[in-house]
Amino acid sequence: MSTVRERSVPRDAGRRRPPVTAGYSGGRGRGTLWPYLLVAPAVLGMLYLLLYPLARAVLISFQDFRLRQLILGDADFVGLRNYRTLLGDPEFWEVVRRTFVFMAVNVVAIMVLSTLVALMTERLGRVARAVVLSSLVLVWAVPVVAATTVFQWLFHSEFGIVNETLTGLGFESYEGYPWFAHGGAAFGIVVVLIVWQSVPFAAITLYSALVTVPAELYESARMDGAGAARVFRSVTFPLIRPIFMLVLSLEVIWTFKAFVQIWVMTRGGPGEATTILPVYAVQTALAGQRYDLGSAASMLTVLLMSGVLVLYFRQLFRQEGEQP
Repeated sequence: MSTVRERSVPRDAGRRRPPVTAGYSGGRGRGTLWPYLLVAPAVLGMLYLLLYPLARAVLISFQDFRLRQLILGDADFVGLRNYRTLLGDPEFWEVVRRTFVFMAVNVVAIMVLSTLVALMTERLGRVARAVVLSSLVLVWAVPVVAATTVFQWLFHSEFGIVNETLTGLGFESYEGYPWFAHGGAAFGIVVVLIVWQSVPFAAITLYSALVTVPAELYESARMDGAGAARVFRSVTFPLIRPIFMLVLSLEVIWTFKAFVQIWVMTRGGPGEATTILPVYAVQTALAGQRYDLGSAASMLTVLLMSGVLVLYFRQLFRQEGEQP
């Protein structure tokens, strides 16, 4: 009778050994640090370009920094004197008021128009939708200075298309009308320009959020007898609300710090009709070489914008916490 011998099987025979790869050291140190070392130069360069100008502006805002100090570099620290000078100037507070009015008008117009454009685009056919989205992308791609120059030509007092069109329609008072010589007209033109440049981004972003809403929800709401306004209020907006609030916060930031359009078109004029905080900071720094006051105005602009966003996000988080 033959005896069957059982061969002992090693315990780890059923386990697969990890493949040996080139450069693998067996530890976590080199494997986890190497990607960070690769991106470190780009991250450090970006931090330098972002943080150094901000730190330099903060430092100058606490110094007596004028043209002499810019050349010789022997600026003295004056503490909060520059901030006290600005906060005690009535002109500064008038600029603050104008900045908030400018921001509110632009943001409301941008969000209303972009929402309407997004809703319209969602209901179009494939070809019409492609045309609308392509047009929005092209408008969005126009450089800021180029768009501002075109608007200057449109509203030119002698050769502008706007005056010629209005005159042709029978409004003889607009023949040779100097749009940029009147504060209200110049303010309105700047608002139209910024809204025209900002609507494409907001509309495309909101459209991308609208296409994620399930069609079954719309059908159920219509079967219950809900109209278009009720469907948007009860179905669409609650689902796209995070994206809507994100776009709203970005538009607040962009309109609050609008500078290029105003500086190229009106330089803050006529008078001070289009002077908002970023323009005021540059004017203060360049008019009398008061770089210290200009830096202080820039820091106050950052603080005001940050305060607006903090209050906004606190209210947003509070409303989200109250929802079931």
